[in-house]
Amino acid sequence: MTHLKKATKIELFKIKPMHMRIFHFTWFAFFVCFLAWFGIAPLMPYVREDLDLTKEQIGNTIIASVFVTVFARILIGWIIDKIGPRITYSLLLILGSIPVMLIGLSNSYETFLLFRLAIGIIGASFVITQYHTSLVFSSNVVGTANATTAGWGNLGGGVTQFTLPLIMLVFLSFGYSESQSWRYSMVVPGIILFITGILYFLFTKDTLNGNFNELRKQDPHFMEHNSKTSKHFFEVIKDFRVWALFIIYAACFGIELTINNIAAIYYVDNFQLSPTLAGFIASLFGLMNIFARTLGGIYGDKMGIKYGLKGRVIFLGIIILLEGIALIIFSQMKLLPLAIATMIIFSLFVQMAEGATFSVVPFINRKAIGSVSGIVGAGGNTGAVLAGFLFRGSLTYQNALLILGCIVAFSSLMAFLVKFNEVDEELHEKEIQFALKPALEVQ
Repeated sequence: MTHLKKATKIELFKIKPMHMRIFHFTWFAFFVCFLAWFGIAPLMPYVREDLDLTKEQIGNTIIASVFVTVFARILIGWIIDKIGPRITYSLLLILGSIPVMLIGLSNSYETFLLFRLAIGIIGASFVITQYHTSLVFSSNVVGTANATTAGWGNLGGGVTQFTLPLIMLVFLSFGYSESQSWRYSMVVPGIILFITGILYFLFTKDTLNGNFNELRKQDPHFMEHNSKTSKHFFEVIKDFRVWALFIIYAACFGIELTINNIAAIYYVDNFQLSPTLAGFIASLFGLMNIFARTLGGIYGDKMGIKYGLKGRVIFLGIIILLEGIALIIFSQMKLLPLAIATMIIFSLFVQMAEGATFSVVPFINRKAIGSVSGIVGAGGNTGAVLAGFLFRGSLTYQNALLILGCIVAFSSLMAFLVKFNEVDEELHEKEIQFALKPALEVQ
């Protein structure tokens, strides 16, 4: 059976080696997806006025934007195990660009809701990103690779908070009305999404050995467990550890999605800021992804090297608890400078928790990494959907955030349910030793 080659180090400033080409394409593709997925969020003050939306209707559109992704991520995880990440990602990017470019056709609450629902499908891109890097990088750096590609992708959620208002300003400067400008602005990320899909197909491969279809021709037994994808999928469903991580990821990525959706309008309504300034401040939350999620992956790997798989889980539980405490503090801030400062600290823990989660995921079920990634990833969107209900009713945003903070802190207890047997620990230890061996021999 074909043995998959895996990279044992990350060389950030290289693009020619295939493992780094995949690394950079995965994070950029996810970045573009985030840019398109949440591009409408900082424009919501204009959309609200244009379509005459109520608070409840805005809450429903927030829920819609992440609801469909729950199912899309689970389905995508199953598909990747069958056809590989290259074709899956390319198709998702190209097809996902269509509703992004067409959301400007919305002329009522109902049509706007349907477009946000359709756009949510591109949120499944996260699963492909994590799957692809898990196939390419070895155990000593896979947590860091997963965290960095996902973190830099999530960065799109921060960048979109100030770039889309700026794009809209360009259209306004050409004499278009506010109603026309927010609509035309969304065409830009849609075009970028479409082009990225074509480039992903042309310049990446499924593995360092080649694409799935090529390897199956060379070795009929290659990834033979993929012929039993359904069997392994049901094994994953029955694994309580997967659902513990599902809840944990709901408590970190789900919260990030929620903040991406409400941050700009939160600062407009609570601190009487202009949409442009509010969007810039909201972007600080997402911009922490440039390093914060990577930190979670790095320390997850370090704890794994020193204490094994158990070390990765302990670190994850601690970070989730700190995230909950930080969110509780942020929810109580009444002064703008303190709100910004505590939001940044809160953001650090949110994104470190995400990175730490996916430093554990690749080791849950090695025969169904896509399925595990899909279900755990769907947990993030499920968390965002449930959180969305808090923001559509009579609760103030501050009280909704306080409740979420308490729930997040409590969810840290789920880490106690994620355990590994001796065989898993021994295999992990052997992989670590093998990956570190070249470096040790050089010394």
